[in-house]
Amino acid sequence: MQGLHLVADLRGCRADLPLMSDVQALRQLCLKVVAHVGLEAVGELFHRFTPAPGESQSGVTGVVLLAESHLALHTWPELRAVTVDVYVCNLGQDNGAKARALMDGLLPAFEPQTVQAQELLRG
Repeated sequence: MQGLHLVADLRGCRADLPLMSDVQALRQLCLKVVAHVGLEAVGELFHRFTPAPGESQSGVTGVVLLAESHLALHTWPELRAVTVDVYVCNLGQDNGAKARALMDGLLPAFEPQTVQAQELLRG
């Protein structure tokens, strides 16, 4: 069991992007990038939160269950922030390049001003 766990905190994202508050926009991006990098989505769940009192925007949480592990995103348009969690593992091969490609394919879509990223080798 070998795996690469990547996390990123994005700040200064464009709050008006559909990805920040629209479930379908975020879902389509995630599934497109997952397929593009050669990973297999086996399940998904995306949820838009109700705006807090006094707020006009609310974020989305999305999870794509992968045959190789998972992708999770959380958006906060009111804070112009996004967190991304990618964990990709496989018993028979190193999928580290696919994990990095997945992260690299997602981050620019949010147009962040800053990205704080970390890597953890697992297993």
